[in-house]
Amino acid sequence: MSLHLQALAQAAAKGPFVRVLVVETRGSTPREVGAEMLVWHDHTQGTIGGGTLEAEATAIARGLRAPALRRFPLGPALGQCCGGAVTLAFEPLDAESLARITGPIHARPLTGSEMPLSVQRALSRARNSGEAPPRLLDGWLIEPLAPPAQELWIWGAGHVGRALVATLAPLPHWSIRWADFDRSRFPATIPEAVTPVIAENPADLVPLAAASAHHLILTYSHALDLELCHRVLRHGFAACGVIGSATKWSRFQHRLRDLGHDHAQISRIACPIGDPALGKEPQAIAISVAAALLRERVSRALLAVNTEGQTG
Repeated sequence: MSLHLQALAQAAAKGPFVRVLVVETRGSTPREVGAEMLVWHDHTQGTIGGGTLEAEATAIARGLRAPALRRFPLGPALGQCCGGAVTLAFEPLDAESLARITGPIHARPLTGSEMPLSVQRALSRARNSGEAPPRLLDGWLIEPLAPPAQELWIWGAGHVGRALVATLAPLPHWSIRWADFDRSRFPATIPEAVTPVIAENPADLVPLAAASAHHLILTYSHALDLELCHRVLRHGFAACGVIGSATKWSRFQHRLRDLGHDHAQISRIACPIGDPALGKEPQAIAISVAAALLRERVSRALLAVNTEGQTG
């Protein structure tokens, strides 16, 4: 789990807030270490598990002016049946405090002020050997900064495009560009984390994408889908998927070969997107695509950790 600085900075644009973070768990608990909730004076974002625990944490957060650490037994006292215990970190944040954070690891006190020797040693081991420090150590919260959000282009603002944006936008892992040919194609309200990009021919927007971007192609037009596949293949990409049937993809493969792309290049494009066994409703497609993206992201993170451990 990491500190998603970009997402927190976007949250701070709404005003100062308190970040409530699960830092330790024991026994059965509603959420895992790393789960977080942001609390403003009039609303919240995210969840640490709901119920009485979340209600109490929200009330505490709204009365805080300084960082704090609190432990909650999840038994009769809170009226919850989990039976475990959760330790929460409370951290008031605003745009100014976030601007002062530098990486790659951010360590700060929740209790006390002087950095203990144990924290100094943990940070030194992290710098010198890549050893991940504990999240909570002697009253200090230690978190690596998350890498920049992965650029994700969603091509098409139809039913599936809207379902994908609604599913993926709340997650901090992706910086979403949503492309179509007319503003009227988009819903009236677009999530803050999503940037609409408009062009008469959306395929002309491909050069704006990073070569490391992910692409999901699901426009109203098979001809435009094909043109996007062609241009994305020429431009470079990390991953690409296009919505469609086996028949559509068979025709696309022939046409892409005619356009000069070899089999190895074309096979990097996934078609269909999602898991057809889960259904073809836009929401079913969005859920299965999101799950695949999350699995791929977790796999990359684990590979990076293992690689650092072997070379550290």
